[in-house]
Amino acid sequence: DVQLVESGGGLVQPGGSLRLSCAASGFTFSNSAMSWVRQAPGKGLEWVSSIYSYSSDIYYADSVKGRFTISTDNAKNTVYLQMNSLKPDDTAVYYCHADQDGMDYWGKGTLVTCSS
Repeated sequence: DVQLVESGGGLVQPGGSLRLSCAASGFTFSNSAMSWVRQAPGKGLEWVSSIYSYSSDIYYADSVKGRFTISTDNAKNTVYLQMNSLKPDDTAVYYCHADQDGMDYWGKGTLVTCSS
């Protein structure tokens, strides 16, 4: 079975940092496009960042560019999201998403709250 398990969320003050992890299993991680997508309270899904494991191409939403960094450890089948200079607007549930050969897989999410 395919599993995506996020971790690393929590409460952080504005300007602080967190690193999210997504451990993947049940599919060929190295042939996948991995993304982070978030959903703020009362709002829709917002794409945050993607990394293509087979080409190492990386993309970011304008709202996080320069503050967030996506990376992978193919040996551990894990994708990370390093989040720096966090703002209250970054408060959301962060979901890990995998796209392999057109098949979509989602994790259950991890909550990030940025508040003083």
